[in-house]
Amino acid sequence: MDIVLASASPRRRELLKMLGVENFKVVPAVGEEVITNGMTASDAVCSLSFAKASEVSKLCAEADVIIAADTVVALDGKILGKPVNKTDAFHMLSRLSGRTHNVFTGVTVMKGETSYTECERTSVRFRELTEREIFAYIETGEPMDKAGAYGAQGIGSLFVEGIEGDFFNVVGLPLCRLSKMLEKVGVNLI
Repeated sequence: MDIVLASASPRRRELLKMLGVENFKVVPAVGEEVITNGMTASDAVCSLSFAKASEVSKLCAEADVIIAADTVVALDGKILGKPVNKTDAFHMLSRLSGRTHNVFTGVTVMKGETSYTECERTSVRFRELTEREIFAYIETGEPMDKAGAYGAQGIGSLFVEGIEGDFFNVVGLPLCRLSKMLEKVGVNLI
């Protein structure tokens, strides 16, 4: 049995290693991520994580344990994905400024025919940002591959006034929930 991470995210790899999971395979899902109009953020991330796990499972042994995840930021019920360019990043960060938003991560753990898909929600409160701060942050390049155009584990942490819920969910993998899901398929992290 191997643990397989169905993600190319360096942050998710780091989080697994932080838990002491050293020997895992990385097999990123390559399918197109499609969110159906009208889908809630929680439904969207669960659907996407399940699709990733299902895709990768076809490349794995039946005994392998697959971990797939998808994270989005939602503000006023609208999903903010990864910015497509610097202008998009500026608009996202401007909208988040001085407001509380939610981060949703859907996680799927799959082993053979058994799968579990769950969603974690964390509330994040941003301080008021100036245009200068937003432009300077965008120039670091950090926002460009992150949902909502920020990384709470990096320079973006300077904008976060408070978090209610699982911090690691904001980074992209809710570790407490993941550990409970892995136990269901016989993998104990502690």
